[in-house]
Amino acid sequence: MKPRVTVITVGVDDLERSLKFYCDGLGLKTEGIIGKEFEHGPVGFFDLQAGVKLAIWPRKSLAHDSGLPLTAPSATELSLGHNVSSKSEVDAVMGQAKSAAAGAKMPESGRFEIADGF
Repeated sequence: MKPRVTVITVGVDDLERSLKFYCDGLGLKTEGIIGKEFEHGPVGFFDLQAGVKLAIWPRKSLAHDSGLPLTAPSATELSLGHNVSSKSEVDAVMGQAKSAAAGAKMPESGRFEIADGF
């Protein structure tokens, strides 16, 4: 078996709001939320590069699927990098992200923390 990662799943508290952030704030392409007909099924997928997908899934559904208890969210559990080539691109991405997420914390370091479970 050749080891490879094909999907990175992020647990979120508000699926619709999170979809809007990743789409409008970071410019990731999506076909929207799928699986709404299933109790633990609604999920949003974003195509990244080289066949890798980012999935956003309600934290309750992720806990149910894993059989683990739902715990409080923590910003120290996961980090996603969105690399760009210049300071002007950093400014553009940060501006786009800020306009899409009123709850985002935008420090001067070029990093942001998404509030409300994005």
